[in-house]
Amino acid sequence: MAEKKAGPAKAAKATKSESKSKSQSALQQKLGKLGLRSRNDLILHFPLRYEDETSVVTIAEAPWDGPVQVEVRVTDVSIQFRPRRQLVARCEDDSGELWLRFLNFYGSQAKQLETARDEGRKLRVFGEIRGGFFGSEMVHPRYKSLAPEGTGTSLPQSLTPVYPTTAGLAQSALRKIIGKALAESDLAETLDASLLQELDLAPFAASARLLHAPPPGTDEFSLQSRRHPAWRRIKFDELLAQQLSLRRAYLARREQGAPRLKASGDLAQRLLQQLSFQLTGAQQRVWQEIARDLGEAHPMQRLLQGDVGSGKTIVAALAACQAIECGWQAAFMAPTEILAEQHYKKLSAWLEPLGVSVAWLSGSLKSAKKKAAQAEAAAGAQLVVGTHALIQEDVDFLRLGLAIVDEQHRFGVAQRLELRKKGKAGIPHQLMMSATPIPRTLAMSYYADLDVSVIDELPPGRTPIRTKLVSDARRDEVVGAVRHAVESGRQAYWVCPLIEESEKLDLQAAIDTHAILAEELEGLSVGLVHGRLKPDEKAATMAAFAAGEIHVLVATTVIEVGVDVPNASLMVIEHAERFGLAQLHQLRGRVGRGAHESACVLLYATPLSQTGRARLKIIYENTDGFEIARQDLQLRGPGEFVGARQSGVPLLRYADLEMDGELVDLARDQAERLLRERPAEAERHLQRWLGSKEELLKA
Repeated sequence: MAEKKAGPAKAAKATKSESKSKSQSALQQKLGKLGLRSRNDLILHFPLRYEDETSVVTIAEAPWDGPVQVEVRVTDVSIQFRPRRQLVARCEDDSGELWLRFLNFYGSQAKQLETARDEGRKLRVFGEIRGGFFGSEMVHPRYKSLAPEGTGTSLPQSLTPVYPTTAGLAQSALRKIIGKALAESDLAETLDASLLQELDLAPFAASARLLHAPPPGTDEFSLQSRRHPAWRRIKFDELLAQQLSLRRAYLARREQGAPRLKASGDLAQRLLQQLSFQLTGAQQRVWQEIARDLGEAHPMQRLLQGDVGSGKTIVAALAACQAIECGWQAAFMAPTEILAEQHYKKLSAWLEPLGVSVAWLSGSLKSAKKKAAQAEAAAGAQLVVGTHALIQEDVDFLRLGLAIVDEQHRFGVAQRLELRKKGKAGIPHQLMMSATPIPRTLAMSYYADLDVSVIDELPPGRTPIRTKLVSDARRDEVVGAVRHAVESGRQAYWVCPLIEESEKLDLQAAIDTHAILAEELEGLSVGLVHGRLKPDEKAATMAAFAAGEIHVLVATTVIEVGVDVPNASLMVIEHAERFGLAQLHQLRGRVGRGAHESACVLLYATPLSQTGRARLKIIYENTDGFEIARQDLQLRGPGEFVGARQSGVPLLRYADLEMDGELVDLARDQAERLLRERPAEAERHLQRWLGSKEELLKA
């Protein structure tokens, strides 16, 4: 029997339903880009700023220093071609004349304006007035057509919110969606009334509704000032959710089992005895903190901070000794091959004479050597040093007890977790190291789930580094200074400009600079090192520079960390304005490692941007990494400073760590109290603010 075909009406209905489904799916994707996946997400998506559409002014009264709203009659509409196609409408009110100009427009807009002219309808127009070719004009204003008599459309009673949005999602659509979410939710309180009273916090429901639709006539609601009590409540709630999630992760980890690495300390003592230097007081203090953690039955999760050259590597080596002496393995992972290889050489020189087996594993090793290194790790090599290659699937450890991650902020959350998963015989202890000092407020907010140790003292004998700012117009003088340094028996680095998001251009800049300097410094040995060199070529160049056979080393930022050549006393950074403060501080720390007076020359191009000028001023005036980091935080904000992808911690959208230090303290204290005394309340609060986002927490 023939199958019955669907009738035209039924087919049209199915097509309409399918189209609606696609439209909803597209809308969900756009909302998803903004992280808006639930009603709570929408309610907590507060405006960036507000526009005042609650009043109307005449054209003559309208100021030219911000958006205004006027009501006008359309007297003429035309499409002009001067110099490009544009829609122009001549309008007026009783006080004067105003031109509306649309550079991108639809035919329907021209018809709307023509209809308003023909029917005598007034337009209510919102935008910025400025001087134009024919007089006062608004370019791409927002407008609505009023009833023919100019009545029937009342003015709003609250400011119009302007939300963070994404391409294809209009403000009007987003306002409607958020308004619906607010109307359908009772905005129930997550915190106890007694706590609100104790902390002098406004109710959540009133605060949220007020921030989405505040009254006119005040700037307390702007994103910049955030002075209103409603903002204080939202900022506290956001900080509390972050502190709750981090603290809960910290407590959960303490419930997990880890090997107790309680050693006699004999191996560590033998290492210390053979060193040519003594530990500073700060190094001894943090070593004791780490040793104590390693002896616990729960996994250590400690961040070791120390400025450039403060001696973090020897502390990590002592930690590895404690694990090895207890019969466990240690892994040491670094983000770049140059840095990892530097660590391997240093650790091998320290530990192999003590009978410790040290293996080297990197992605660039040839197949046979890589398999041999993997076999060593699986058979129980006591210390395995390497790059990301350590976390590959085919790498196994026999008894991994300690995982050390250098420059931890350069690794993603998943990568750090993968190294911990290599502990087949229990969760290994983890020591993360960073030479990018983290300001106190940032550490309290973003690293509340870690124990933090700080080496706040440099070893004796480190010579101060003079920093000089020099315009690239004086480049010849700098080349002369390099020659003079070499003739005095010293060596120099010349770091090439950083070209954003282009490794290929970075490489070309290094090659070009090397060719120019080799010509300008005729008679001197000028070497070149960059990320694309084969590992053996890179190693040979670095070894020649360390041995003094290369006088000037031209490099990209691959030498940012880990390179230690005491005879190098001059660092030149070309186009220094393109580098971040942390990079400049790290690069500067490559010199001043010997007994010779050292200098860092920051070559910059003019004119400098405001941000570039601010960066160079900070690095010129400060040598303390923590002070540089504090000012860097002010310049960049916490999201960029920490690095969203690297940290995995939910970033703060509303609280400001510099301005809201008091709230950070308050939130941290209350998080511990809620988890201890009111866990159900803590859970309610986390669900509102993070929901499924808690999986972003650091592993």
